[in-house]
Amino acid sequence: MSALLLDTHIWLWYAEGNAERLTAAGIRKLDQARRAEGLRISSISVWEIGVQHAKGRIQLSAPLRDWVRDALAPVGIALLPLDAESAAESTLLPGEPHGDPADRFLIAAARTKGLVLATRDRAIIDYGKAGHVRVLEL
Repeated sequence: MSALLLDTHIWLWYAEGNAERLTAAGIRKLDQARRAEGLRISSISVWEIGVQHAKGRIQLSAPLRDWVRDALAPVGIALLPLDAESAAESTLLPGEPHGDPADRFLIAAARTKGLVLATRDRAIIDYGKAGHVRVLEL
C-alpha cells in the first residue's frame, strides 16, 4: 500500500486518540501505515482545523499552535505542503468531485502524489468508488 494522506477529521481523531470515533481496527491500520509507508498531513488540514477551532466547532487538547506541532511530531507523520500541481489538479478533477474546496485539495494531492486518502467522508468514498481517487474507508 502507498502512504496514507489523512482527511482532516481522521487526523484530528487520530492525534486526539479519539477511540469513540476511530475503531481499534482503524487505529491499528493507521499505526501500521505510519510505521511502514508513513502518514501524510496536508497543509490544508492544518488550515481547516484552525478555522474550525476558531469558530468553536472543535475543541483541541492544547492551544492550536502547540496542538499542530505535537500532532505532526510522531515518527512517520509528515506535512505535505500545498503545491502548484495539486492546486491545479483540484480545479481539474474528473467526474463529480466533492464541492468542499479543502476536500478537493485533499483529493488532488492524493491523486498527484500517488497517496491513498484515509477518510470517513461519504462523498469522498463514493468518488473513490467511481475510480477517481484511491480511498481507505475508516
